[in-house]
Formats: sequence, structure tokens, C-alpha cells
Amino acid sequence: MLPPQNLDQFATLVDIIAKLRAPDGCPWDRKQTHRSLRENLLEECYEVLEALDGGDSERLSDELGDLLMQLVLHAQIAREAGEFELGDVLHKINTKLIHRHPHVFGSQKVKDADEVTHNWELLKREEREAGASLLDGVPKEMPALSFSQRVQGRVAGVGFDWEDLSGVIDKLAEEVTELRQAANQEEKAAEFGDLLFTLANVARWEGVDLESALREANERFYKRFTGMEELCRKRGLKFSELSFDEQNELWEEAKRKLDR
Repeated sequence: MLPPQNLDQFATLVDIIAKLRAPDGCPWDRKQTHRSLRENLLEECYEVLEALDGGDSERLSDELGDLLMQLVLHAQIAREAGEFELGDVLHKINTKLIHRHPHVFGSQKVKDADEVTHNWELLKREEREAGASLLDGVPKEMPALSFSQRVQGRVAGVGFDWEDLSGVIDKLAEEVTELRQAANQEEKAAEFGDLLFTLANVARWEGVDLESALREANERFYKRFTGMEELCRKRGLKFSELSFDEQNELWEEAKRKLDR
């Protein structure tokens, strides 16, 4: 079979995935299921985030393609199983976007992005089944920090929130005190969880995406520590034999080099 043409067309990707899943297609692709692809989908999402964090537009273009391939592959598996068609996926998201943007596709007026966000939550509430919890739509498999921010944002949207940031900061100090007073490991783990949950709320109030902030802090630490290791190699030093003060001096030197 000749390779398909029109490689910049979405329909070509759909055709390629269908061919890979066909009886005479690729053995690996044919054996995949929704469940077997879970880790692949998650990995592709993280690689997109990494490209975004790195500001690498060329890599972002590549990683978005990998993620799009995963989505089309899931749609093809669903089609073969008689679950739904790709057209159903497109119809649902198009309908949802139109419904949740009445200020664009209707006559509603909004003054700013905050009002759009508020209206968005109201519209989502209308779409939920009767008796469904406000929190039902938050995926429980999200990273824990992101889940904390998401559920706190949901409940804040219906008024369950502090009056101002100072109340959250006071709560943070209270959680630190309770962590210090914890009598055993079980209590320490519980209080530490409460502390992290409150930190997620502080980040929400400050408009900081906690997962991204921590990921970026991890990256800074990684670069600075590997910078320290490089300095040690150049100077014939063994890092583990340095005093704490000497290690700190190396840390500050590596930090200055990276922050230039």
C-alpha cells in the first residue's frame, strides 16, 4: 500500500489510524485497548506540558501531534466496538463550546474574563444530571495538587470560600502549628496533607497553578544541582565529602550561573 498523501489533513490521520487497526495493519496497534493505552495517553500529556514549560514551539508542535494521535486512536477503538464515532466526539465538544460561550454565540454580555469563568461554572452546573455532586466531574486520577486546586475552585464558585487571602494565610499558619504538634506518624501524615491542601488554596487565591509551579521548581532544582556536580567534576572535588557550608557555596554559585 502506498503511503497516504495530504499529510497536513486531519482526515489523513484518521485514515492512517484506521489502516493501522485493520486486519492487515500493525500487530501492535491492533492489540491496543482503551485500558492498555492509558499510560501512553498520560505520558503524551506530560510531554506536551514539558514542551510548553520549555517554550519550545517546535517540540510543542511535535508533541501535540502525538497527543492527537492518541485521541484518534481511542476514537477508532470506540468505533470498532460500536461505542461511538469520531463525529460524536466532535459534535459533543462543538455543542458544549457553543453552549458555554453565550457571550460569543448568543446575546449575553460579559464585562471581563472573571465573569466568563463564573458563567462557565453556572452553565456546567446546568449540564449535570439531577443529584450529581458539584465535584463529580473532577477526575480523581489527576495529580493530587491539581485535584486540590480544582475541587477548591469548584466549591468557591458556589460561595464556599474565604472572604479574603488573609483567612487562608491564617489557616496555613494553623496547619503548620498542628503539624508541629502531631504526636505520631499517622497524625503527621494527616496534618501534612492538610498543609498541602491549604497551600493549594493559597496558590488558587494568588492565581498560581500549583502543579506547574512545583514542576518548574523541580526543574530549577535539577538544573542547579547538576550544575553543582559539574563544578565538582571540573575542580576534582567529591560532592559527598564537602561540608554543608561548602555545598551551600556551590549551590549559590550554580544558581548565579543559571540565573544569568
